[in-house]
Amino acid sequence: MKTSRWLVALCALATVATVAQQSPVTKQQYTVEAIYAPSAMGDRPPAAAQWSPDGTKLSYIQRGTGGGHDSLHYFDPASGKSAQLIAADKLAALTPSSSKRNDDRERDNRARFGVAEYQWAPDSKSLLLDAMGQLYIFDLAAAKGRQLTDASEPSSDPKFSPDGKFLSYLRGHNLYFRPVTGGAETALTQSSDRALLNGEVDWLYQEELEVRSNYFWSPDAKQILYLQMNEVQVPQYPIVNWIPTHPETNQERYPKAGDPNPTVKLMLTDLDGAAKEIDLGVKGELYIPRFGWARPGLAWAMVLNRSQTQQDLYFIDIATGHSRLVLHESDPNYIELHDPMGRDAHQGLRFLDSSNEFLWLSWRDGFTHAYLYSFDATKPLAADAKLERQLEKGEYEVHNLLAVDDSKGVLYLEANKGDDRQEHLFVVPLAGGDAVQVTHQRGVHTVSMTSDAKFFVDTYSALTAPAKMQICAVNGSCTEVWASHTWDGYDTLNPQFVDFRAEDGQLLRGVILLPPHGATTEVNGKVPLILNPYGGPHQQTARDSVRTIDAFDQVLAHHGFAVLKVDNRGMSNRGRKFALPTLHHLGEVELRDQLAALDQALAKFPQLDGTRLGWWGWSYGGTMTAYAMTHSDRFKAGISVAPVTDWRDYDSTYTERYMGLPKDNAEQYDKSSIVKSAAKLKGRLLLVHGTSDDNVHMQNSIQFINAMINAGRPFDLQLYPGKTHGIGGQDARTHLFNRMLWHWEQYLAK
Repeated sequence: MKTSRWLVALCALATVATVAQQSPVTKQQYTVEAIYAPSAMGDRPPAAAQWSPDGTKLSYIQRGTGGGHDSLHYFDPASGKSAQLIAADKLAALTPSSSKRNDDRERDNRARFGVAEYQWAPDSKSLLLDAMGQLYIFDLAAAKGRQLTDASEPSSDPKFSPDGKFLSYLRGHNLYFRPVTGGAETALTQSSDRALLNGEVDWLYQEELEVRSNYFWSPDAKQILYLQMNEVQVPQYPIVNWIPTHPETNQERYPKAGDPNPTVKLMLTDLDGAAKEIDLGVKGELYIPRFGWARPGLAWAMVLNRSQTQQDLYFIDIATGHSRLVLHESDPNYIELHDPMGRDAHQGLRFLDSSNEFLWLSWRDGFTHAYLYSFDATKPLAADAKLERQLEKGEYEVHNLLAVDDSKGVLYLEANKGDDRQEHLFVVPLAGGDAVQVTHQRGVHTVSMTSDAKFFVDTYSALTAPAKMQICAVNGSCTEVWASHTWDGYDTLNPQFVDFRAEDGQLLRGVILLPPHGATTEVNGKVPLILNPYGGPHQQTARDSVRTIDAFDQVLAHHGFAVLKVDNRGMSNRGRKFALPTLHHLGEVELRDQLAALDQALAKFPQLDGTRLGWWGWSYGGTMTAYAMTHSDRFKAGISVAPVTDWRDYDSTYTERYMGLPKDNAEQYDKSSIVKSAAKLKGRLLLVHGTSDDNVHMQNSIQFINAMINAGRPFDLQLYPGKTHGIGGQDARTHLFNRMLWHWEQYLAK
């Protein structure tokens, strides 16, 4: 139940730059149709931005407008100039538009999990293009493309070998490679068992452990380390396509809380296909969410126990196959994995190129910080890794380790030091010391750096400032390459940050957007208020980002509805003390915090009508909506989109991390169940779900519907055939948000 941070940074198209308007010119009005119109979709930042391996180019896809095709361009940070890499007609011939993918699940998952549309060759002289699972190599000097794969079944997760001589990829749950210059492919694994995944990432590891690849080349290009996942014991859930005359069913392997998880083995193969298991000597149910190479001959693997309270790092001697536990970390509550596992395995654990040291993220002191460990370079399995030092400290969260400049002895990272609602690029000495801020414009910054830490691309925005993208030299100047103008000329209302206090005195961050004076919903000078929190773990809503108040919030405000978003305890980026109060009893603390913030908001803003209150949310926010309306009588109306209605129905990894196993915490599972509380529903609820949701299954809504019917409780229902968790697409989104607006006007306006 997470969202890719890079994708979030590049999705400013649906957000609004809330800048006070001074011009007397008649302003345009926000509408749902305007949000999803092609003109709004066209104002998008450069997509799929990547640094070339030599660090001389930032490549990006320039999306076509007005029906035109995409093209591939690059920016040279040294000269400040941009140029075209692949013309639109040539790129169109190789890479069909994502709109041509008929399967919503495929299209949504490619976007959601960051599937690369192209990647650079190690020598920066050619590009690999992924055309719906058919792979092409494009020679930049010759300006020609050449097809590498043509099998009827698509290939996925393609990678160049480090020396650039070979290309590896997955097809039919098996691992293949072939020479880049031409020649036949070689199958490194040859399993016919559809439940056995060789180097492939299953849904669970993608969604909840942020894994994007499960195989990695050795630095000398002689071997591949991969994870073998066996899903045979994992229960299946049917995703049904109801549109054909004879419905089609896709069986999704999906372990729910307490169900068997996929079993995993770490495997090593030579290029002749001779594979062997790497025995870590670990017994019991486990995850291997991170692994990779420290150097030729030395690999590493991170192991997490099923309850996610113990995290172990193993070193592996490839020549002997021996392994050793070198670092152990535990937490009696749970451990959040940090630094998502990228396709190049450089994240998750970062070895310093010029030494026998590595960087490790941990929240052992109550906040996530970077720690430096060392090991014996000649005998890495001889002893435990040694903690040298904590690099920086303070009451803030480190989010990502970006790059190391060995020549300067510094680490670059992203953190929210100074203001937990913001995020910036910082630099820290490897010798330890204060984290010094590098980016200075107010707001949330998402940064990608060159491997040598000389340049970075920075996408940023603030609550009242539009999204921008700039390319910067470290300790040098920046060049703006894109700025959002989607809502220029619109009648934009300014939101404001507002702070509240929880019952234990902890600070609760919030944002409120108020309607203009004289709104049609005013009754005795008061307007209705809609709460719109997310509320769940591992997320933060009240950020100094243009995304915090989006264009639909502007629609609501102009229709006379105030909007309040508050981050309750249990959410992230505020340290362990803020995250833990909801552990093992989801719902209770979140609702108490939201009600406390609501009462304080009503006292602070006398124009808010405490008798006309609404609540809406999506995913965990949808769960909170239904929970609030079954555990409080204060809300006249609510909208719950894609909610979990019983935690027994959600996946094992996420649910067990925050709720424990059902057999060990049955009472709290029952107390948090919205299905079991359906008879207590108050107010008018609109329940929304996509029928092909492979994340929060429609089963959740069906069970809740059944319970409401049995209890005689009225409700409204809106289903979206074939749509997944995000209910994507212009037509579906336009229909959904207009339906939501109608619900508020019908049940909350007066």
